[in-house]
Amino acid sequence: MNAKTQKIFFAGNIKFLRERKKISQESLASRLGLTRAKIAAIEAGNTKSPQPEDYLNFSDFFKISIDTLLKVDLSKLGELKMRELESGNDVYIRGGNLRVLAISVDQSNNENVEYVPVKAKAGYMAGYNDPEFIAGLPKYSVPNLPTQGTFRIFPSTGDSMLPVPEGSDIIAQYVPDWTTMRPDTPCIVILKGQQDFVFKMVTVNKNGTILLKSLNPEYKPYLVESGDVMEIWRFYAYTSREFPEARSEMATILEAIKKLEEKIRKD
Repeated sequence: MNAKTQKIFFAGNIKFLRERKKISQESLASRLGLTRAKIAAIEAGNTKSPQPEDYLNFSDFFKISIDTLLKVDLSKLGELKMRELESGNDVYIRGGNLRVLAISVDQSNNENVEYVPVKAKAGYMAGYNDPEFIAGLPKYSVPNLPTQGTFRIFPSTGDSMLPVPEGSDIIAQYVPDWTTMRPDTPCIVILKGQQDFVFKMVTVNKNGTILLKSLNPEYKPYLVESGDVMEIWRFYAYTSREFPEARSEMATILEAIKKLEEKIRKD
């Protein structure tokens, strides 16, 4: 039985990426040390077997893996995914759309729930996709977790998500496809260039930006580029050593006044 022939998107992808960068065939050829005629032949699909160094050169120039250049039709991806791809987060392994996530398993081959302690936060930024680093994190058994999905525990800092107490341990589920999230989903967000995680309400916009909003109104919402986001973990539960305070009489009065004002405006 003959093996199924897989469609190759290399030619169309090179043209798509070149036009996306708004550079001419002559300019691209000059930067890669090729002739314009060769670039034209590759984009037209007239060169069936480019040299290995050609694949490497295009991959290095566009910062996209050879596997993706060959197997994924980039013209069919949305703007959000393209921005993420161009930022260096090549998540399209074997034509899929799953981010590479390092995990560890127990003796029964079940995924562990790793805990990222405060002292390991800086190391997590560098080793989040390193299986050895992840395997070295503390591991816990958390009851009643769903059987599907990958979970991790992150310590929260600051008061931006009050009433969730500062210092809580956030149990969160890994989100492989951010575009599936509903607006204002509470998440742990791992950002490039930061030594800390952020715990925010997350809204993924169609223009490739991500809105991060605090529950505490003292903190203003802000936008980040999708390419600056390394990982997103959806809130599942939290544990805290603080006992919740009883609702004050003043808070009850203020809420009643607010509701009355809203009713008057509507009337």
